[in-house]
Amino acid sequence: MPRETGRKLIAQNKKARHDYQIGDVVEAGLVLTGTEVKTLRLGRATIGEAYATVDEGGEAWLINANIPEYEFGTWRNHSARRTRKLLLHRREIDKLAGQLKDSGRTLIPLALYFQDGYAKVEIAVATGKKDWDKRRDIADRDAKREAERALAVRNRYNRR
Repeated sequence: MPRETGRKLIAQNKKARHDYQIGDVVEAGLVLTGTEVKTLRLGRATIGEAYATVDEGGEAWLINANIPEYEFGTWRNHSARRTRKLLLHRREIDKLAGQLKDSGRTLIPLALYFQDGYAKVEIAVATGKKDWDKRRDIADRDAKREAERALAVRNRYNRR
């Protein structure tokens, strides 16, 4: 059977861009068990409450990501919310650890997907937004949408 190619999205953290100011984005591999991979291939995972961290030993971990138990698994099935190791290069881990030393910064997962058959997670260094930041972003998005709509109406009548 040929290896699958391309990117297949499994889970996405849609609220992350609303709740956080996104900084550097890094793609990381995951250390998974066999039943976790089977569950991911079924498209069953959530990363809305998950976050990542770098420990003192210089290893990166994904915490609180929910990959449900494989329904056809045996007694060797995995636990749903276990801590999973992230696979990153040493320089990437050091860079992330340096950025996390600033106060108010955290590592959040943006997406969980298969890239050419390998499970990957996209993590970002993020800073939490205040309520007024969120309201300003919504107002800017609405103003941009209204401007594009007005421009489309104007262009439609100018072509005649």
